[in-house]
Amino acid sequence: MKRYLSILLALALVFSMLFMAACGGDSSSDSSSDGAKSEGDTFIVGFDAEFPPYGYKDDSGEYVGFDLDLAQEVCNRNGWEYQAQPIDWDSKDMELTSGTIDCIWNGFTMNGREDQYTFSDPYVDNTQVIVVKADSGISKLTDLAGKMVAVQTDSSAEACLADAQKELAETFKGLDVEKDYNTCFLNLESGAVDAVAMDVGVANYQLEQRGDAYVILDETLSSEQYGVGFKLGNEALRDQVQATLDEMMEDGTFQEIAEKWGLQDMVIVKE
Repeated sequence: MKRYLSILLALALVFSMLFMAACGGDSSSDSSSDGAKSEGDTFIVGFDAEFPPYGYKDDSGEYVGFDLDLAQEVCNRNGWEYQAQPIDWDSKDMELTSGTIDCIWNGFTMNGREDQYTFSDPYVDNTQVIVVKADSGISKLTDLAGKMVAVQTDSSAEACLADAQKELAETFKGLDVEKDYNTCFLNLESGAVDAVAMDVGVANYQLEQRGDAYVILDETLSSEQYGVGFKLGNEALRDQVQATLDEMMEDGTFQEIAEKWGLQDMVIVKE
């Protein structure tokens, strides 16, 4: 009896291992061993759902934006199933490494991150700017001395103020680091902070929504470029996406999508 029980236990262990091996694929799924995708596979785009106009939730509850439109078109042309996956920006690296997303595509700054991700070619020129109330009396960067300045956590503006513009940041009364730009603007509106440091594309969108109560300073903090970020070493998927983006640039679709979101002047056009 004990002998038969041992045999049954051994068989159960074997079947269990086989089942786990069959189900243990990458959750971003369907991709080949080199990271490339085939027709019918799912392409999961990781994005910050509070980063308009690149990616955000609109009033109807839909996820929309410039980068999401680009990603949708890439999927359409490759026969991939498109999936927009909102993520906590602080957890973006874990999401990418674990395979729950295929890329980070959401106004993602390349500069200073080149060794951490496999990037597409840059497709947007961006600048870090300061937004203040129109009646604040702040007209240049030196006027920020003794003021409270808000930034989004893990943003390019935060990185800039910790490095390239560290001396400027040291003149501030303090740096208010918030989870999203909506909170930054609520704090600016209430007077809890005096300025918000942010990407110019997002700043332009916010000012369009909020009227003429706010302005962007003429002096900028820094300039940068956006790219699509893939897991380091996943050149196969990067190359597939890049080839499709190049096609879209060639036939004018890329520019049409940029014009839809008012970003046509920021697009990097390949020679």
